[in-house]
Amino acid sequence: MKLNYRVVIFVSALFLGILLSLPSLMQSDKGAKITLGLDLQGGLHMLLGVKTEEAVKARFKSIAASIKYFTDKNNILLDTLSMDGEGIEFSLLDEDDIPSVRAMLEKTEGLLIETKGVAFSLNFSEPEIEKTKQHSVEQAIETIRNRLDQFGLAEPTVAKQGDEKILVELPGIKTQEEEQRARELISRAAYLQMMALDEERQSRVYQMSDAEAAQYGDVILEDAARPGVKYLIKEIQILDGSMLTNASVSFDQQTNQPVINFSLSSEGGAIFGDFTEKNVGNHLAIVLDDKVFSAPVINERIGGGSGQISGSYTPQEAQDLAIALRSGALLAPIYLMEKRSVGPSLGADSIKSASVALTGGFVLVILFMLAYYKMAGLIASVALIANLFILLAVMALFGATLTLPGMAGIVLTVGMAVDANVIISERIRELLYQGVSVRKAIEQGYANATSAILDANITTLIAAVVLYIYGTGAIKGFAITISIGILASMLTAILGTNGIYTMLLPRIEKSKNLSFWFGVKA
Repeated sequence: MKLNYRVVIFVSALFLGILLSLPSLMQSDKGAKITLGLDLQGGLHMLLGVKTEEAVKARFKSIAASIKYFTDKNNILLDTLSMDGEGIEFSLLDEDDIPSVRAMLEKTEGLLIETKGVAFSLNFSEPEIEKTKQHSVEQAIETIRNRLDQFGLAEPTVAKQGDEKILVELPGIKTQEEEQRARELISRAAYLQMMALDEERQSRVYQMSDAEAAQYGDVILEDAARPGVKYLIKEIQILDGSMLTNASVSFDQQTNQPVINFSLSSEGGAIFGDFTEKNVGNHLAIVLDDKVFSAPVINERIGGGSGQISGSYTPQEAQDLAIALRSGALLAPIYLMEKRSVGPSLGADSIKSASVALTGGFVLVILFMLAYYKMAGLIASVALIANLFILLAVMALFGATLTLPGMAGIVLTVGMAVDANVIISERIRELLYQGVSVRKAIEQGYANATSAILDANITTLIAAVVLYIYGTGAIKGFAITISIGILASMLTAILGTNGIYTMLLPRIEKSKNLSFWFGVKA
């Protein structure tokens, strides 16, 4: 027997397959291994809705803040500035300022600008409103995914369903505490705003209604730590969390309580610095999700674009808030439409059933191959075992998530892998029945079988790729296992077994026992 390059590649692939599969098979803490999906290890399934209309209102708030900053910076006097969910209205005192204000507004895509003298009325076009709503859903998906990645969950599923729904699956969530923490992290808007107090009317805040406050362009917000304490805040914000660049947790040296330090972009830092310079002696409210966390007096200009949020946090709550701030605020609030907890017992039953199916199918296939093809069946069985180990190794190497449909894909892969070996063995047997020499039969058998195997596998691979691109969740898992299995089977069936036959050819020719080697009847 003489080694050849095909056998070397096959044995190397088999060795690496076994080595990389061991952490997954042994459930070792070391090494890369396959992650079990929600249906196998249990966890949390949620369907979330997105209030997309709130994203439109948030854009109006942002534009109103930009108008206020632009006019203050350029010494343009505003007569009125009001905002609601339908649009923004404001008027200037000097008509000479109209061209510069209009030029600033025209930079905003999709903004409809109507003027009547010095009065401006702003709204969005219908396509822009729809675009904003869709963007809020896409942004929510990306934000939730970022938060869960930083939360430390392995392979969470976050996918869009319909126009305004988001599917979230969290494998590994087992306790009520973990579930509650994950839900709060996902649903927290984390909408940070810097806002000014209405210093003139703050003393009357407890006698005011929300409607009366709105007449002055104000809103009434409660203190986060003391629900009975109220603040009268100017509705037009100074800046918001979109200008946040980082957030981290530290501890106050005096109280030893956790606080969140944040930093702003260069634009945010400039706006913050200009506001504090012009409002020394007044209060600045730090508002998070419509709650006032602090309202310190501005003693001097605050440069550097940084600030701090303090409150009655546990270290874990502070860390979760910092994650939410870092990953970005949700442009629109989300709400829970459906929640389902999947217990680990279901996963254990699923794994057991799928393992029995895989093992049973595997053993029956090998017994049939041995009984019908004799030594050729044994060679095919070795290739089949190698195919399984390579499949598991590649999935572990890329940290793939194994779901129940994925396990079905593995079972299906076993059948497809042995199918290639059956085609090759039958082509060889046909040529041997025709009286062709063993060497010629093996050579022509592989040549004739390869085209059929490639055609069948490539068409299946195309279908698997389409499933992966357009499918979600478990469908993707099925497509991944099928794709890896197909590629592995072509390596083991076409390259590996060919190398083994080439290595054993002198012994086959010497024995002349075709019944023993290929199951050919004399």
